[in-house]
Amino acid sequence: MAHDATAPQHHHYYVPQPMPWPILGSVSLWLMALGAVFIFNSMSGGWISVAAGFMVMLYMMFRWFGDVIRESESGKYARWEDVSFRWGMSFFIFSEVMFFAAFFGALFYIRVLSVPDLASLQHNELVWPGFGAQWPSAGPGFEEKFSPMGAWGLPAINTMLLLSSGVTVTIAHWALKENKRGLLNLFLFFTVALGVTFLFVQAYEYGHAYSELNLKLTTGAYGSTFFMLTGFHGFHVTVGAIMLSVILARCLAGHFKPDHHFAFEGVAWYWHFVDVVWLGLFIFVYWL
Repeated sequence: MAHDATAPQHHHYYVPQPMPWPILGSVSLWLMALGAVFIFNSMSGGWISVAAGFMVMLYMMFRWFGDVIRESESGKYARWEDVSFRWGMSFFIFSEVMFFAAFFGALFYIRVLSVPDLASLQHNELVWPGFGAQWPSAGPGFEEKFSPMGAWGLPAINTMLLLSSGVTVTIAHWALKENKRGLLNLFLFFTVALGVTFLFVQAYEYGHAYSELNLKLTTGAYGSTFFMLTGFHGFHVTVGAIMLSVILARCLAGHFKPDHHFAFEGVAWYWHFVDVVWLGLFIFVYWL
């Protein structure tokens, strides 16, 4: 990316003062994880802990984003800071790739290795009558019936929404590089709106799964992998929508230049990553 000639040239790399926001972010994640453990084990206070963690995370993001925005707009960032931000975002997205790879690996192991092996055990009919090597399956020992989530209903609608949001954010990026501010703001708004709509459709899908399909997190292997993969993806969409909203507010305020706007690019990278993960979910969780 070409360097903005109007940006100040620094002889030293800018190092900000120590901030409490990384520690506060860790506390928020710990609260949410603790609440999830309580919920999974039917203990009281789980949802309170999750809500508290989420509120702490929103506060942390609001304050941290504010600090970084003020530093950027005051001219403290130049070429080397830009390079550092790019490497940092690249490693962050790579860590997210590994995060989802673990869950996709668990799904592969269950479908391709675990379920067939359990179904092929000698005297299987005596131990787990009626259990076969088909997928979807809750696994042996689950007698409660459920219906899997079909691919061509709500999931297909959500696929269309996310793919469309990938197009709109790309158009917004092009508009920013061409310095077409009106087009930038419009298509970035479309991107946020599509992401929020995706979340509402997913919430409706979860309600449909629980009330009409009897598909729950406790529904054995299929239920746990389904909700863990789609739920964590929904969490990432939520974070991405928040970041896009911040970027939209900055664009409306006149921030960013055609050749100096990594904050926009970093969020766009993250959003495209979310799109790619959803394509994997649609194919391997819903369709196949």
